[in-house]
Amino acid sequence: MRFPWGSRSLPAEAGVTLEAGERVLVHARTPDGGYVVATDRALHQPGESALPWYRIDRAVWDEEGLRVVATDGTERRIALPDPGRLPEAVRERVTSSILASRHVSLGDRGGVRLIARRVPGRDVAEWDLVFDAGLDPADPGLRAAAEQALEALRRNLGV
Repeated sequence: MRFPWGSRSLPAEAGVTLEAGERVLVHARTPDGGYVVATDRALHQPGESALPWYRIDRAVWDEEGLRVVATDGTERRIALPDPGRLPEAVRERVTSSILASRHVSLGDRGGVRLIARRVPGRDVAEWDLVFDAGLDPADPGLRAAAEQALEALRRNLGV
């Protein structure tokens, strides 16, 4: 498959170690001369471990660069003065990892978003439960209601 966002050749000084068969889609330089690299499997950033696309909850671009929020809530900030086609590649890869996303009400206080993500090399989707702000994911009653909603959605979608 040919990706529309340009050159995939990665300079040797980029210092990125790719897994066997992993393909570079696009890259951009950081202000300190490092490289941020989008591959078909993950986002690589200098000094950080690769972040697989299915582990990215959202990526937000602004005048300072990229803010990546992982599914576990951790954030990475990447300064990119000239991002080139990297924003487009990141958006496409994160979006393509999502198989299903449904918001389910858990009562008057809010609900939970149930997200199924495609994991390379696995036949079974990985599910994330993202509770609305103000809800405690550790609350046993809310957790049980969310798990029930998840099972119903899984049966309905066959995922």
